[in-house]
Parts: sequence; structure tokens; C-alpha cells
Amino acid sequence: MHCPACRYKDSRVLDSRVAEDGSSIRRRRECRSCGKRFTTLEQMQLVVVKRSGVMEPFSREKVITGVRKACKGRPVSETDLAKLGQQVEESLRAAGQGEVEADEVGLAILRPLRALDAIAYLRFASVYHHYESVEDFEAAIEQLKASGAASPALTPQPQPLVDQLF
Repeated sequence: MHCPACRYKDSRVLDSRVAEDGSSIRRRRECRSCGKRFTTLEQMQLVVVKRSGVMEPFSREKVITGVRKACKGRPVSETDLAKLGQQVEESLRAAGQGEVEADEVGLAILRPLRALDAIAYLRFASVYHHYESVEDFEAAIEQLKASGAASPALTPQPQPLVDQLF
């Protein structure tokens, strides 16, 4: 760790504390050259292994961008998307592995998205699960209805009596 003041490459640790959520360690350091003090934050690097074998750092923003597309035109706020992104990252970190498969990221997105908005869930799931027919959508809708997670848009509404008569 280089000193931010003088760029000297050696410092000593004065104090180490685990963050409240346990996901990182805060270290108070002192430069051995100029004596300036600074703080570092150490966090486990989360890496996504893509289907091709390529590895890239996990990006919460990338998750939010993908989910935002599925939520287009739905009553989902940016705050909701940020919370979902945080939930996804927390669930992946809770697994305690530094490397996660891309499929695991998709599953981690589907769980909170299902609770957030059923239509956005279907849109995302249709790409993630590679739906190929109307029957695939119908099966997913039936699963949503059976689990009670379906939104009013997916549940048939009773017709007024006047409409039923004509």
C-alpha cells in the first residue's frame, strides 16, 4: 500500500477493525517515510466466472443495468433497483466464495426480482432460462400463481356483472 501523501511503499498498521456487517476490514496506517496517517478498507474480491471461462470482477452496477431493462415500463424505482443490487451482492458474498459462476449470479437476481415485480421477473427469466415458446411462459406464470408471488397483472380479475351478461 503506497502512502497517498508521499507515495512511499511501506506503512505500518496502527489499528484493524472489522466493519459492522463483517464484510470488510478497516485498517489505520502510518507511512514509515513521512509519518502521515491514512485509512484503508480491505474487502474480499468477488469474481464472476463467465460461461466462456473468462473471469471478471463482480459489478453491482452491471446487475442493476440488466434488471433495469427487465423493469422498463414497470413501477420499479431506482431505489428498488439499488436495493436489489445490494441484495444480490450480499447473497453472493454470504456464500463465502471468491469466485461465482455467472449462472449463480442469475439465480441470485431472480429471487429478489420475483418479490419485487412479477412481470419484470418473467422478462428476466425468459432470457435467463431461454424460454422458447408460449408454453414456457405459461408454465412460469402458473408457478408464480401457485407460489402466491403473482402480481395483480398476472391474476385474472373478475369481470363486472354487466360485462358478464353481454
